[in-house]
Amino acid sequence: MIAIDLPNARRLVLSVVLGQAAVTVIAALLSWAIGDSRAALSAALGGGISTVASLAMAVLSFGGATATEPQRAIRGFYAGEAAKVVVVVVLFVLVLRTIRVVPLAMLGAYIATFVVFWVALANALPTLGGTRSRSNERMGREL
Repeated sequence: MIAIDLPNARRLVLSVVLGQAAVTVIAALLSWAIGDSRAALSAALGGGISTVASLAMAVLSFGGATATEPQRAIRGFYAGEAAKVVVVVVLFVLVLRTIRVVPLAMLGAYIATFVVFWVALANALPTLGGTRSRSNERMGREL
């Protein structure tokens, strides 16, 4: 089990949101260079959906009131995850009903921002879990 203190978790979540925003801009610029302005808008919308959903999750999961007790923290996390799913679904439906998008650019940018989340999580895990002790390493080799 990995436990982290709240300031580090907040920092990690906000860095993910900023990373997703940066990847969204890069994807939009690449789509513009490769395609046209409609492809750039599609990429911006796809990445923006993921970024806004992550921000909604961060606000609900790591708001000030959620840090006071463990049950509130868990409820805040579940509320944040639920809000993230709702935001993604609502925004995709809204965009797809109102704007003619380039599907590859939109989904490519969305997936790229999703990868940011997993890369940030993978980079944070070794520092959060600490290093393995020598006895754990020996035990692992013996098994």
